[in-house]
Amino acid sequence: MPVRLDKAAITEKTSTLPDWKTDGETLHQTKKFQDFVEAIAFVNKLVSPAEAIGHHPDISISYNKVSITITTHDAGGLTELDFQLAQTISNLV
Repeated sequence: MPVRLDKAAITEKTSTLPDWKTDGETLHQTKKFQDFVEAIAFVNKLVSPAEAIGHHPDISISYNKVSITITTHDAGGLTELDFQLAQTISNLV
């Protein structure tokens, strides 16, 4: 099972992901696209990387906005895996 990160590690790692916010338990980002089709295309790009590492974000779509929340439920908070997935998602845009 992945190991939950402490507050200092979370703060340090979040500082390298400027588009992501954290509450200490999750990473969150909302991206805005031109329209629904672009929003869905972005979500479709997430499938392969998430499957590859076996870690899946919570996703909410509202027309042209995609909200992504990442946490490791089994660990009860943020782990290295969450930051790896967040970095991968940031690189997709």
